[in-house]
Amino acid sequence: MPTTEQKLAAVHGYVDAFAKGDAEAVVALFDEQATVEDPVGTPIKRGQDEIRAFYAGSMATGAKLELYGTPRCAADYVAFDFAVKLEWQGQKTVIDVIDTFRLNDEGKIFEMRAYWGPENMKVG
Repeated sequence: MPTTEQKLAAVHGYVDAFAKGDAEAVVALFDEQATVEDPVGTPIKRGQDEIRAFYAGSMATGAKLELYGTPRCAADYVAFDFAVKLEWQGQKTVIDVIDTFRLNDEGKIFEMRAYWGPENMKVG
C-alpha cells in the first residue's frame, strides 16, 4: 500500500511538472503499464509511450495547474481538485478538474482518471 507521503508527492510532482512543461517528469510518475483516462469517457491511453504523447500535447498548450485545497487520500487512491489554466482557441481559459490517481506499492501511478466536461470550462 502506498503511503500518504507517496500519494501527496505524486500530486505535487504532477503539478510541478506542468509548471516546468516537462512531460518526461510526468511520465516518470507513472508505472510502465499505467492508464490515463482524461477526461473520463474518452479513449484510455495505455503505457508510458501513449501517456508521454498525451502529456506532451497537453503541455504544448502552455497549460498550468493550480491546486484547490488539500488532496484527499484513501487506500491506494488520492483525489485532488484543481484548475487548468491555458490558452484555448485564442482565449484564456480555466478548466475545473478533479483527478484521481491510484498508486502501486512503489508509489507509481498506475491509474489516472480526470473528471471534467465542457460545463467546467470558462473563459477567464
